[in-house]
Amino acid sequence: MGDPRLLLLPRPSWLLALASLASLALAAAWQWARSRRRKSRRSSPLLKPVGTVSGLFVYPVKSCRGLAVQSAQVTPLGLRSGDLGDRCWLVIKEDGHMVTARQEPRLVLISITNENGYLILSAPEMKDLHVPATLSNKNPVQNCRIFGFDIQGRDCGDEAAKWITAFLKSEPYRLVHFEPNMSPRNANDLIELFRPSDKIAYPDCSPIMVLSEASLEELNSRLEKKVQIRNFRPNILVTGCGPHEEDTWDEIVIGDVEMKGALACPRCIFTTVDPDTGIMDRKEPLETLKSYRLCEPSKRHIYKSSPLFGWYFGIDKSGTVQVGDIVYKIS
Repeated sequence: MGDPRLLLLPRPSWLLALASLASLALAAAWQWARSRRRKSRRSSPLLKPVGTVSGLFVYPVKSCRGLAVQSAQVTPLGLRSGDLGDRCWLVIKEDGHMVTARQEPRLVLISITNENGYLILSAPEMKDLHVPATLSNKNPVQNCRIFGFDIQGRDCGDEAAKWITAFLKSEPYRLVHFEPNMSPRNANDLIELFRPSDKIAYPDCSPIMVLSEASLEELNSRLEKKVQIRNFRPNILVTGCGPHEEDTWDEIVIGDVEMKGALACPRCIFTTVDPDTGIMDRKEPLETLKSYRLCEPSKRHIYKSSPLFGWYFGIDKSGTVQVGDIVYKIS
């Protein structure tokens, strides 16, 4: 039987109340079903375990040394650990054009930590630089240029600019920070294989890059001088799968995070920078990768002559990932 109080209402009100109760019941049922789907997803035969997360890396300042973490938030713009968002700081020229290790290889020698609300930059023979993770609104906003597209960044101040310039022994450079209220870039403006929902701050083109240990081992088996995972700067490193299996993961689930594969990561001269010395070799491991990791002819309009190593992902559902999490492929 229905609620007897409904009989005391005038007919129009009774109908409205009944409709309201029906709507609430429908919404509750939908939420329950959605929750059930999420809880049961990991036991679903559609989810196949394909590996385990063995490393998580955040690169707060583009081209500078990465920070290994045990857990990280996965946001629509990529990994975040505390105040440190992936590639949320950028070195620029005074005219706003980005500066990376392609132009200044010694950027890879700058390490980043976070303490008491400050971003701390450390480099050989330099006194540590402390930059507030949250800048004053009095700091000017710079218009920056990345691969021909505009994006904003709040200037980190003259002290940071002098520090970067002194370490690199370069023309005047500045450091800027992408803030949450700023408009990100659209990944599919760069490469159409990304979706309109895939957004980025200062990364080249993708929120997340996944690489397997087996892919690195396969490459090193072909090299006279071995290279490190730091040459390739993945966000998520996976163990327990075969070489380049990550290329086949169209959709994956890690922890409570869901990600959609977009395309392979085309490699450039940056990979030839030694992460321990900051010296660019300009040859290896790029030449060896080109000997066996070029795309098939039908995809040359996308990748051109760049060898492929690792896989780019967009974010479908934010959450937290941890080292030790199982990686599931949705099949």
